[in-house]
Amino acid sequence: MEVASHPIHNPLLLCNRRTSFCSSSFSSLFYFHKGLHFGHTPFKRTILRSSSNSPSNGSLHITRKHVGVFWTYCLQEEFKWPLFDYKVNKQNKLPRKTVVRSELVGSATPDLAYPLSETKLGSKVRGICFYAVTAITAIFLFVLMLMQHPFVLLLDRYQRKAQFFIAKIWARLTVAPFLKIKYEGLENLPSSDVPAVYVSNHQSFLDIYTLLTLGRSFKFISKTAIFLFPIIGWAMFMLGVIPLKRMDSRSQLECLKRCIELVKKGASVFFFPEGTRSRDGKLGTFKKGAFSVAAKTGVPVVPITLMGTGKIMPPGMESILNCGSVTVVIHRPVEGSNPELLCNEVRKTIANSLHEQS
Repeated sequence: MEVASHPIHNPLLLCNRRTSFCSSSFSSLFYFHKGLHFGHTPFKRTILRSSSNSPSNGSLHITRKHVGVFWTYCLQEEFKWPLFDYKVNKQNKLPRKTVVRSELVGSATPDLAYPLSETKLGSKVRGICFYAVTAITAIFLFVLMLMQHPFVLLLDRYQRKAQFFIAKIWARLTVAPFLKIKYEGLENLPSSDVPAVYVSNHQSFLDIYTLLTLGRSFKFISKTAIFLFPIIGWAMFMLGVIPLKRMDSRSQLECLKRCIELVKKGASVFFFPEGTRSRDGKLGTFKKGAFSVAAKTGVPVVPITLMGTGKIMPPGMESILNCGSVTVVIHRPVEGSNPELLCNEVRKTIANSLHEQS
C-alpha cells in the first residue's frame, strides 16, 4: 500500500501498492510503517478527499480518525486515477439547473379538479367590475349600518336583523349583474326567530355573498385579519361576526364558547366545517366544532350545498370572475345529541348532493 498527496487538493489517500501512483513530481517523502507507505507533500495543509472529487468507479471510502488526523481509506481492486485535471473534474460535476421528469406525469384524474383554463380578458374585466360594484355599494350601505348601529345594540343585540337586512341588499346588488343564483329547498329554512347551526361546503370567495342572499341573520366565523380591512371589516364587526385565530387553540375554544352563548341567546351561527376553501372541488374532512355546538345547545343543524361558485371564482384566483350560475340547496334540518353522528350524517348529505349534480 502507498500513500500519496494530490498536488492541488492534497488529500491523504491510501491506495493499492501495485498502482504506482506516487510520482517524483509530487516531491513526496515516504516512510514505511507496518507494511504501509505514508507519503506527503511539502504543503502543510491536509485536505481529505470528498465524494465530489473521488473516483466514480464505485470505490468504498471509510473515514477513520487516527492521532488527530482523519484518514480516508480507498479500498478497490484497482485504482485508476489520473493526474488531477480541474477542467475534467468540472465537466463531471452535475449542473446546478437539472431537469427532472416525474413518472407521475399524466397519471392524475382531470375530472376531480376545477377546469383551470387560460384566463380570458373578459373574466378579468368582469372581476374588476365586480369589485367596483362591491366597493361602491358597500360605501353607501355602510353609512346606513353605522347610523342604525346604536339602536341595534339596544333593541336587538344578538340577532341584529336590521344589519343583516342591509347585508342582504348589499350581496344581491353585487352579484345580480354578474351571475344567477338558483335556490332549492327554501322550505327547509327555519324561521328567522328560531336559532340553528348552519353548515355548508366551502368552494370560493363568492360563498359569503351567496349565503347572505338567503336573508338569515346567522353569525359567520372569520379570520381576525379580515376585520382590519376598511369598510368590509367594520361592517363585519357591526354584524357580530365572530373572530378566530386559526392556529391558536385558545382562540378556537373561545370561539366555540361564543357560539354556544349566541345560540342560547336566540341567534344562529354559521360554520364551514372544512375550515378552508376546497382547492380541487372535492369535499374535505369535516371538523366537529359546529356539531358540538348543536349537540350542547339542542338546536338543529341545517346543511347547505353550494355548487358553481368554485368555477366562477376559483380559489386563489379572486381577481377574475367567469360566467356561470350558482345553485344553493337547503337540506332538511338534522337534530341529535352525538356530535360525531351529526357530523357524519351532514357530510354524507352534502356529498350526495354534490355527486348528483356533478
